[in-house]
Amino acid sequence: MGADVHVCVEPRSSGNVRAMKPHAFLAMPFGTKPDADGKPIDFNRIYEELLKPALEAAGLDVFRADEEQRAGDIRMDMFQELLVADLVVADLTLDNPNVWYELGVRHALRARGVLLVQGPRATQPFDIYTDRKLRYRLKDGVPDPATLEADRAAITKMAEATLAAWSGRKVSPVYHLLPHLQEPDWRTLLLEQHNEFSDAQERWASRMEVARQRGRPGDILVLADETPTRALWLEGKTMAGTTLLRLKQFEFALEQFDAVLDVDPTRKAVREKKAICLGRLGRSEEAIEWVRRLTEDHPDDPESWALAGRVNKDSWIQRWAQPGASTSAMRAAAAAEDAALREAIDPYHAAFIRDPSHYYSGINALVLRMVQEHLGDTVDKTALANLQGGVLWACLTAQERKPKDYWARASLAELFLLVNPKESALREYRTAVAAANKDWFALDSTRQTLTLLRDLEFRPEETAAVLDIVDREIARSTPPFAPRQVFLFSGHMVDAPDRPKPRFPAEKLPIATAAMAKALDQLGAGAGDLALTQGAAGGDLLFCEACQERGVRVQLLMPLEEPEFIERSVLVSADGESWRQRYFAVKAKLQDPLRIMPDDLGPLPKGANAFERCNLWLLYTALAHGIDKVRFVSLWDGGGSDGPGGTAHMYNEVKRRTGQVTWLDTRKLW
Repeated sequence: MGADVHVCVEPRSSGNVRAMKPHAFLAMPFGTKPDADGKPIDFNRIYEELLKPALEAAGLDVFRADEEQRAGDIRMDMFQELLVADLVVADLTLDNPNVWYELGVRHALRARGVLLVQGPRATQPFDIYTDRKLRYRLKDGVPDPATLEADRAAITKMAEATLAAWSGRKVSPVYHLLPHLQEPDWRTLLLEQHNEFSDAQERWASRMEVARQRGRPGDILVLADETPTRALWLEGKTMAGTTLLRLKQFEFALEQFDAVLDVDPTRKAVREKKAICLGRLGRSEEAIEWVRRLTEDHPDDPESWALAGRVNKDSWIQRWAQPGASTSAMRAAAAAEDAALREAIDPYHAAFIRDPSHYYSGINALVLRMVQEHLGDTVDKTALANLQGGVLWACLTAQERKPKDYWARASLAELFLLVNPKESALREYRTAVAAANKDWFALDSTRQTLTLLRDLEFRPEETAAVLDIVDREIARSTPPFAPRQVFLFSGHMVDAPDRPKPRFPAEKLPIATAAMAKALDQLGAGAGDLALTQGAAGGDLLFCEACQERGVRVQLLMPLEEPEFIERSVLVSADGESWRQRYFAVKAKLQDPLRIMPDDLGPLPKGANAFERCNLWLLYTALAHGIDKVRFVSLWDGGGSDGPGGTAHMYNEVKRRTGQVTWLDTRKLW
C-alpha cells in the first residue's frame, strides 16, 4: 500500500505557544462568621461556589489565605504571597482584622493588582469608601443561587480587567497619593528565612542560569512556562528572548519580548531589545519610532541614545550594503546616504555626551564620524580630535575598572585601527581577541565592524590585517550549530500487545517506513539538517533511522531517565527486544549526547505529564533554531487532545507559524 503524504504550507502568524496562569491570593475570612447583626455567613461556600470558580474562569490559579488552619509562624508565607501574587482579592464583607492587615501590606508593597469584593454590609469603611468594589449577593449566609451565575461573571470580568491593567493605573492609595514612590524589586524583599516559595525560586533561578550559560532558549522557555508568578515568568521570557537575540533568531526573540511588554510595557531593557530585533528584521521604520519613544521617556539615559544610534546605523547599512556588490559600488552607495549616516552619528554622540565613560557610544560615534569623512563629507577637525581623546580616556579607564573586559579592549583596538599605525592596531587586536576567551559571539560582533570598514575601503591594508587576526581567532572558537532545516517529529508508538484498538500494529511497519522515507526525501533531508524527537519504539525510531540514513544530525530529548524511558517507551511491543537493539543502534550514531529532561529542566512540576512536557521542550528547542527552518513530521491518526505538549498541539503550532507540516495520516496509510 502506498504512502499518503500531506504537506501543508500556510502563511506565518505570530503568537505565544502557551500562556502562564497568573496567581491569585485570596484574603478573606475562613469558616462561618457572624455579620454585624449576628447572622452567620459561610465563607467556605463563598470561596468554593463563587470566588474560586470566578477567578479560575479568568485564567488564575487560586490560593486562599487560611490562617486559622496553619501551624507555626504563618506570616512568612502570607507576606510572600502578598509580595509576589499577580492578583490579591480581598473580601471586605466583614471588618476582619487579618483581611485588613493583608490588604494594607499589599498596598504598601505593590501599586496595582488588587481586587476588592464584598457581600452585603450596612456601612462602608472610610479609608476605601471611594474605592471600586464588586458586590455579590447572599441568601441565608451563602451565595444567592438566583444571582450566583451573574456574580461569578462580574468577578471574572473585573479580575480580567485588573490583570490587563497590570502596568497601567495605580490602585494602591499609597502609590496613588505618593506619585514619586517606586515599587521595590520583589527580589530584594524576599524573606531571609527560607520557605517553600524562596526555595523553589532559587532552584528555578539556578536552572535558568545554567540554561542561559549553555545558550539553550528551548530550556529557558519551558522553565518560563512553569513559573508560579508573573514576575518570574517575565524574567524567564526576557532571558529567553535575550538568548535568542544573541543566537540571531530575531523573529522568535521578538515574540518573547512582545509577550513581556504585553504584560509590562514599561520594562526599559525589554523595550531596548525589541528595538534591536525590529532593526535586525529590516523593520527600520518601526525600530526608529520605537527608539524615538525610548529617548523621549528616558532623555538622560545613555543606553537609550546608544540604542537609537545602533538602530539608525543598521538602517543606514541596509540602504547600501548589497551582497555581491563591489567595494567601490558600496562605497559610492554609502556616500549617497549621508543624511541617514548623520541620523546614526547624532544619537551615539548624544549618549557619549551624557556619560563620557560610555565607551561603546564613543567608539561608535568616532567610527561613523571617520567613515563620514572618508566618504567625502566635511567634518569638524577639532571636534573629531576631541572625540578621539574622549574615547581613548573612556576605554583606558574602563580597562582599569575591569582589566579583563573584552569590550573595552575591543573598543580600544578599534580606536587604534582608526588613527594609529598598522603595527599598533595589530598589537591591540591580538590583545583583544585573547581577552575574548574564544567567545564566538563577541568575536563575531567585532568582525561586523571590520567588515563594514572593509566594504567601505577604509584603511584597506590595516583593516584586512586586523580582520585576518579576528578570523583566525573565530576559526579557533566553536560557533553554534546552525542547521539548514530542523525536523521535529511526534507520533504514535508501535502498539503494545494488549492494546484494545489497534493504532500502529507491528505489521504496518513496512508501510510506515516507506512513508517516512518518502516524506524526508520530499523535504530534502540531508547533511547539515537537525532532527529532534524522543526516541520511542515506533514512529520516533523509524524517524531517527530514516534521518541517519540521509546524514541528518539526530538529537534525542528524553522525558525520563534512560533506563525508565527504555522500559516505558521502547520495550512496549511483543518485539520489544528488537526495538531495544534498534534504539541502541540509533544512539551509537548520535553526534550529541542524550539530553535527559529531569537533568536539564529539573523535576516534573506537580500535575504535569512528562511526555507532554518533553514535547513542549522539543517544540521550543526546534523553534529556537529558527522558526522558518522547522519542518514538523507526524505519524498520527489525528486523535488525542490539543492540550500543550500533544501531537495535535505541535502540529498546530508549527502549521500556524510556518505551515511546514507533513502529516503521515495513519487512517489513510492503512
